[in-house]
Amino acid sequence: MALVDSVLGLLRKDPKDPDAPKPPVGSRSEREAKIKDKAGLVINIFALLLAVNAWYGGKLSSTVLNNTIAANNQWAWYQAKNVREVLYTTSAMEAKVPENKAKFEAEAARMNSDKKEILEKATKLEKERDEAKLRSPWIGYANTAYQLAIVLLSASILAVSMPLFWGSFVVAGIGVLLSSQGLFLWF
Repeated sequence: MALVDSVLGLLRKDPKDPDAPKPPVGSRSEREAKIKDKAGLVINIFALLLAVNAWYGGKLSSTVLNNTIAANNQWAWYQAKNVREVLYTTSAMEAKVPENKAKFEAEAARMNSDKKEILEKATKLEKERDEAKLRSPWIGYANTAYQLAIVLLSASILAVSMPLFWGSFVVAGIGVLLSSQGLFLWF
């Protein structure tokens, strides 16, 4: 029964004993309690920033990979259409029957038109890929900054150091700046 009471006490978050001795003002344990209270919430916020940033970085990586594959497929299709256009053009030049010549020329024109569409699609895919490549390193640098900020916060708890606590905000601020560069390409 005592075990059940103590588990229920943990779940209910019973208030601490008001008669328990309090640490002296300004003591290490009092400072440590203040840092723990603040750092716990801030670590969660920095971890959230890290998670969102990592998700966006993964999205950029997928864009680079998928668009590279899709552009390569478009260029292969372009080459196939080009070969067929050359074959139809050559056949049209050698055709002895006027109706066949007209059919071959029409097919060659269709191949040329298809090539223009494929060229536009491939160029668009490559442009999107190249833009994602420009953004990606900044997101990676921001991930590192967020991780360092979390480490500094953890160290501030262990060392009971407010300079480390506030230093983590500086590092996280750098992470936010790097993330915004990855999102908007300011410079």
